[in-house]
Amino acid sequence: MKHISILVPEGDTSLSNLEATHKMFTMANGHLERTGQCPLFDVHLIGQTKESQISNGIFSIKPDLTIDEVDHTDLIIIPAIHGDIRTVLKLNQAFVPWIIDQYQKGSEVASLCIGAFLLAQTGLLDGKNCATHWLMTREFREMYPDINLVDDKIITDQQGVYTSGGAYSSLNLNLYLIEKFVGRDMAVLSSKIFEIDINRHSQSPFIIFKGQKDHDDDVVKKAQEYLETHYAEKVIMDELCERFAVSRRTFERRFKKATTNTVIEYMQRIRVEAAKRDLEIGKKNITEVMYNTGYNDAKAFREVFKKHVGISPLEYRQKYMRGYAEQNHP
Repeated sequence: MKHISILVPEGDTSLSNLEATHKMFTMANGHLERTGQCPLFDVHLIGQTKESQISNGIFSIKPDLTIDEVDHTDLIIIPAIHGDIRTVLKLNQAFVPWIIDQYQKGSEVASLCIGAFLLAQTGLLDGKNCATHWLMTREFREMYPDINLVDDKIITDQQGVYTSGGAYSSLNLNLYLIEKFVGRDMAVLSSKIFEIDINRHSQSPFIIFKGQKDHDDDVVKKAQEYLETHYAEKVIMDELCERFAVSRRTFERRFKKATTNTVIEYMQRIRVEAAKRDLEIGKKNITEVMYNTGYNDAKAFREVFKKHVGISPLEYRQKYMRGYAEQNHP
């Protein structure tokens, strides 16, 4: 049997991550037993101590084993952790050397959502791809510059280290692991029982771009504000630099450093976010939305939209337009 250690961190943690992960693996065991097979997973909640942990000041969670009682495990799963991230990491520092030791002994490690921060503390993600919740990407990059954060991915898998995107996309990583350890049929069955889209690979449709102004470069901030109010207009770089009295080379370097985007990428993201809002409201057709956001080439608009959102404007409209479901599925 595979020994699975679901960590119970100190402080506020994701009860939904813990409960859903525990249930999905034990459900797989139940199905195997009902079909005359041996259960595959030995699932445990693992804490730094056995004392009950309080989640969000409401729910209590009691680990059944401590890290000192687990000499070997096959898979460690780290749930999302909430609150001030640096404070939470200090509270859970004892997990770090234990995770490293288990990985060196052959264990695999998975993080769910912003549990990636605790996994990153181990150094096991250095030089690897990592997914986490899109709301925390800037802070993650600042804290862990040696990790390749992939904003849009639902799942990463490298050398026995797995990560998942935000919130309930952790369910997709659970499905991925069940498929890897048991097989495709069990993963499909699990997806049907828990009603999870097994083919979802990107969190791009859920990302809300609100600009990147958590920096101290006032010139760049003013440029961002200008771009955000003139997104439907053609932007000429030399005119933009002249407006803010900065050479083009200096401006592009400072803009990239402050926002992590080039000026062109930033404009694309602003325009796509405006297009998403228009598509959700549904008062304009797709061609009108295209013109309203500064594009006059349908192919270019579709390509840029899909690059940042992961689906086409039409697919986005069908998924998120207000009242669309009621109009088309009475």
